[in-house]
Amino acid sequence: MVLPIILYGNPILRKKCLDINLSSCKCKKYINQLIKDMFETIHKVKGIGLAAPQIGKNIRLFIVETPYLIKGEYISNYKEVFINAKILKTHGKECKFNEGCLSIPGIMGTVKRKSHVLIEYYDKNWKKQNKTLTGICARVILHEYDHIEGKLFIDYFSSTKKKIIEKKLMNLSKKNSF
Repeated sequence: MVLPIILYGNPILRKKCLDINLSSCKCKKYINQLIKDMFETIHKVKGIGLAAPQIGKNIRLFIVETPYLIKGEYISNYKEVFINAKILKTHGKECKFNEGCLSIPGIMGTVKRKSHVLIEYYDKNWKKQNKTLTGICARVILHEYDHIEGKLFIDYFSSTKKKIIEKKLMNLSKKNSF
């Protein structure tokens, strides 16, 4: 089922999310269905990541599916589920990239992020993982991780850029979701 995306202005986007109870069978069944719905949602809207607060859930869950392009052709992708994720370390070169967000449509901006991330999380099979990821995968993970921490990519913008987008943000905050 395609889920509605929560837009900027909804207070859930600014809340630090709660851990998911890993020992509850009932919870696992619900989360597994939610994960399926989240992937269906990003496929429909052509996104590459989605965090639970973006669909109105205050839980530490996000998904990533980043296609890799070689000479304009999709050859493979990185697809992962992150449950109760914790970033252990960011390192490497600081890279700039023009980011956008499903919860803040129509707004793009340059964000600096480290090129490597070491993250601990539970995967879709509820197994604990520790991985270092780089490049676009690291960037998307850091963006989605910010969501479960109550942070948005626009928080990285300069005060001048924030002033420029202020009216667009006010208009978005008047809507609920798409």
